[in-house]
Amino acid sequence: MHEADEIDLRCPQAVADNAAKGLRLRAQFGRGGNEIGVARANELKNREKLAPSTIRRMVSYFARHEVDKRGRNYGNEANPSAGHIAWLLWGGDEGRAWALDIKRKIGNAPDI
Repeated sequence: MHEADEIDLRCPQAVADNAAKGLRLRAQFGRGGNEIGVARANELKNREKLAPSTIRRMVSYFARHEVDKRGRNYGNEANPSAGHIAWLLWGGDEGRAWALDIKRKIGNAPDI
């Protein structure tokens, strides 16, 4: 277990890029995600330092929404499903992998 301060709580560029893509697709198609997803996408896009509780919320989001990947038009770039857009807002597959990795490192570290 590392101290949370030693761990970089800013997402990698690939995660930021996915979030930015999600925001573009949401604006283009008028669907996908909610206010929380949009706020998260903006934090990720700007590579802000996230609180440990936010990392844990990301892990929970991905666990709940894995089922969205089976939806119609998931991954269809010409007509993406709302679930696909929302998944991207939270950082996409790279965001899921990153959040899981960081959660393992920080455990139950409190927000500061």
